[in-house]
Amino acid sequence: MSITEELYKIQDKKYADFQAKLLPTVDRNAIIGTRTPALRALAKRLKGSDEAKEFLASLPHRYFDEDQLHAFLLSEEKSFDVCVEEVERFLPYVDNWATCDQLSPKVFRKHREELLPHIERWLASGRTYTVRFGIGMLMQHFLDDLFDPAYPETVAAVRSDEYYVNMMRSWYFATALAKQYDKTVGYLEERRLDPWTHNKTIRKSIESFRITPERKEYLRTLAIK
Repeated sequence: MSITEELYKIQDKKYADFQAKLLPTVDRNAIIGTRTPALRALAKRLKGSDEAKEFLASLPHRYFDEDQLHAFLLSEEKSFDVCVEEVERFLPYVDNWATCDQLSPKVFRKHREELLPHIERWLASGRTYTVRFGIGMLMQHFLDDLFDPAYPETVAAVRSDEYYVNMMRSWYFATALAKQYDKTVGYLEERRLDPWTHNKTIRKSIESFRITPERKEYLRTLAIK
């Protein structure tokens, strides 16, 4: 049985219809309807196998679910060098926010400083979901012990008309406000972001459980009207 056949075997058509509403950039006919826990389980079963290697080599895939499985398989890769190479080969084919955000290699946690040059290239790529992925990696790995004020500067400098890039920029700054408030709030006070990203950052921050009520009240006063 091929991997595609396995995906159809665990298909949920109602779930596919639900996913289609959340994925406006994906053709409905390209959505099989495989639930995430099932995809994760399949990735864990396949990882390291010849079948998985053949599947990862067969880009582009036809189905969204195959791209999701691809992302989960890469997230299980234990070699940093192999993982980065495969991620960079895969990113040009990523065409939606869900696959972009599901791609989260565990090995990156152990090689964060080595990851930085790659993030810089992704941010400069000009490709919507590659840029989004780069911002996501900065958010995931560089807002805690390895935080540097240069990183929010880099995200603030990203200029795009793409909704899915600017949504990730606002998500980054809302998370930065939760983790590095004093070093981040100035971006809003000085209006250093475009108005849409500025206001979306405030909205996401107000919805966050990690930001105090007092800070939320102050952030509300910074909204651009």
